[in-house]
Parts: sequence; structure tokens; C-alpha cells
Amino acid sequence: MKKRKIWAGLSTAVLVAAPVASQAAGMPLHSHAAVEAKANQHLLQLAQAHQGHAAPATAGGEGEGSEGEGAAKLAPPLHLYRGIEMIRGHLIVGNELVEAGRWADALPHFLHPEEEIYASLRDDLKAFNIAPFQAALKSLSQTVKAKNKDAYARARATLGERLAAAETAVRAKEEKGLSFTLETALEVLQQAADEYEEAIEKNRIANVVEYQDARGFVFEADRLVGTVMQDASAKDAEAAKALKASLDELKAVFPAVTPPKQPVKSASDFLSAIANFELQLGNFQ
Repeated sequence: MKKRKIWAGLSTAVLVAAPVASQAAGMPLHSHAAVEAKANQHLLQLAQAHQGHAAPATAGGEGEGSEGEGAAKLAPPLHLYRGIEMIRGHLIVGNELVEAGRWADALPHFLHPEEEIYASLRDDLKAFNIAPFQAALKSLSQTVKAKNKDAYARARATLGERLAAAETAVRAKEEKGLSFTLETALEVLQQAADEYEEAIEKNRIANVVEYQDARGFVFEADRLVGTVMQDASAKDAEAAKALKASLDELKAVFPAVTPPKQPVKSASDFLSAIANFELQLGNFQ
């Protein structure tokens, strides 16, 4: 899985818009073209600022790594919260498949949290004095392997309690809860973009698991933003509406847990929707 290559791609995409900004430079600030130009310039600045997150190129030209390694340079609270929410994203799509009786298809989404995310969170969990929950992850995946629905329900509830306790512990130390939550959602969306790009080959969904990972992360980011939407609306109603519009656009890319034959959006258009989400974050600092 790719590591943090999203903004390099975004930079290429928004460079195309740069001439629009130049042409509109002399227009009145209130004109539609000037506003659009300002947004385009902001997108370019965002892309350039985030290029440092991109992974080093390998022999194959791509940075490869696990979901947990992708944000190793984040501050510990954001790194930990991101990891917890990504685990929840896996559980969302895994549960959809379990409910459909597709246990084998669901299994990767219960294995990935332990195999790709949890190890990167161990130090953060210790720093925040949060009890480890690897055993709960393993117990849940074992119930999926066994296709035991009753045991699965119990194990999922137990893990949900552990994740909620971890979230509470992290949020308790964050003074700017609204902006912190939105920044976490952005991090999860960025990982979704990596997964979505991995899913697409020659304008078709070739990797179903990656498509489902991206779906889970987008829907979890939407759930997370929903927990602070009332506060966001109170602070800036228009910016909050724009956040929701971006999330609705991203959710529409995943009409079902089983992917369509052709992607609803290209990877670059998916990135653009995330960029629109990020453009609003400065309004909630």
C-alpha cells in the first residue's frame, strides 16, 4: 500500500489550474473568477506544503508500506487518533460484509487493523496511558474466521468499548477539540485516497479489498465529522456545509460494498474532493 503520496498527485492536478489564477489576478475580489482563482492558488499552496509527506520512491517508482507507517511523522495525538479511526473504518466495511454473510470477504478487514496499524500505535498508547487492545483485535478476527455470529457480536462490542475509551483519553488532552477532530478526519481521508488509487487499474476497480478499505475510511471520516458538526456549524455554518458537501461527494464514490465495474470518480477527482474538504479547515482553528 502506498505511503503518503497523495499530495504529489494533487500538486500535478492543481498546477493545471494555475493559469486561471493568473488570468484573474486583476479582477475585483468579489467576482466569481477571482474567488475561484484564489481557491486555485490555495490548492496549489496546499499541494506544495504537503509534498514533504510523500514517500521516497522505490525501484518501482512508488512508496510502499503499511497503513500504520503512512503517517509516522504526525504528532503523537494525531497519529494515535488517526490509527483508531482507521481501525473503525475497517470495522465498518468488515461488518457490512459479515451482515451480508460474506465472512471470507470480511476477514481481511479484521486482520488489517492488527497487521498494519496496531504495531505503530503501541508507543502512543503507552504515552497516553491507554491499555493495549491487541488481544481484543485478535479475538474479533478469530470469530470472523470461525464464522460465529454470536461470538462476533460480543467481540465487536468489547473492541468498540476499548476504542471508545482510547478516543476519550486522546480527546481529553486536546484543547482544540473541533479542529483536532477535523484534522484527524482529513488524515483518514488521505489514506482513503491512497487505497482508492490502489484499487483502480485501467479505469476499472481491479482490487476489491482496497476499494472496500477506502469506503470504510471515507464513511468513518464522515461519522467522525458528524460528532462535531453541531460545533462546526455554530462556528462557521457555510464552511460546515462545505465540509459536508465534500464528504457526501466522497461517499457517493462507493455506492455499495461491492464495487461497480468502473470507478465513479478518477483518483485525481477523488483527491480534489479531499482538497475541498481541507480548504475549509482553517475556518475552525
